[in-house]
Amino acid sequence: MPRVTRLRFAVPAAALLLALAACTSSQEAAAPTAAPQIRTAFDLPDAKAYPEGIAVDARNGDVYVGSFTNGAIYLAAKDNSKAEVFLPSGTDGRLTANGLRVDTAGRLWVIDHTRGVTVYDTGTRARLASFALPEGQPFVNDLTITPDGGVYLTDSVAPVVYRITAAELTDAMAHGGTGELRPFADLGSAKDPAAQSPLLLNGIVSDPEGRYLLVIDMGTGDLYRVGLDTQRGIVKVTQHGDGMINGDGLELRDSTLWVVQNKDNTVSRWTLTDDGKNATQQQRFTDAALAVPTTIAHAGDRALVVISQFDRGGPMGAGTPSPFTVAAIDGF
Repeated sequence: MPRVTRLRFAVPAAALLLALAACTSSQEAAAPTAAPQIRTAFDLPDAKAYPEGIAVDARNGDVYVGSFTNGAIYLAAKDNSKAEVFLPSGTDGRLTANGLRVDTAGRLWVIDHTRGVTVYDTGTRARLASFALPEGQPFVNDLTITPDGGVYLTDSVAPVVYRITAAELTDAMAHGGTGELRPFADLGSAKDPAAQSPLLLNGIVSDPEGRYLLVIDMGTGDLYRVGLDTQRGIVKVTQHGDGMINGDGLELRDSTLWVVQNKDNTVSRWTLTDDGKNATQQQRFTDAALAVPTTIAHAGDRALVVISQFDRGGPMGAGTPSPFTVAAIDGF
């Protein structure tokens, strides 16, 4: 087993947000090809933080983390060992936060799965715009930002990806700061007709050239490629490895894809072909100390992983959590 530094807990694997559907079965984790080490990157200030999303500001290395249970946003300045409250619980009526991203202009995007997404200036902390959910009961979960400034968001209870264009953001900021989320693609047509469970879309990333999106179905581990051209073709990515079951947060750098598999306390690393239609597993790291990880983001060469502890007094079970932290996995 890899050496564990400063992490003060170890819990069994548990499901993330699978109240949306019946639990899926886990796969046995393959032995990693190397020996990554897990350590604490920084502490979170709230005793009941239950973090879910993470975002890195590429301009300065600052890291933002959102609380799923109270909606607060925490900021860990570059190289700091402790985070502080950046936006307190209840800001703009938000009592839950999941997907986070910082765009190239230094704007922080924060998803409230019950309401939509809000955009903040990281310098002034001012709200710049918000985009509301369509009618019904959607569950907006995660987002990615493409090179042209488009923002794409997944829905975990409908097989839909929403889009906000750069022009729509500019328009919203100039006219009252509000807009609406609009569907971009429906992945229902790509689902296996024989599958018994609905699509549970979760993590989403875009390739560096802005050609396609990759979207994970948490329930089956299927990964979908969604074209960003006018055809918007949707295909299932062929996987060569142990699978991506319970896939949650994703990160893509060049041709390397990291998949956080929450229920399995696992992070796996894959190599994509240039067209994004094939993924080959390179490494798989499993450790109980990950305690239901939800997502990953690199700050420089540090792989930062959110440790949710959702199964210890959070949305997934009774119990008492250890102090909340964000972990770094070295050698991964």
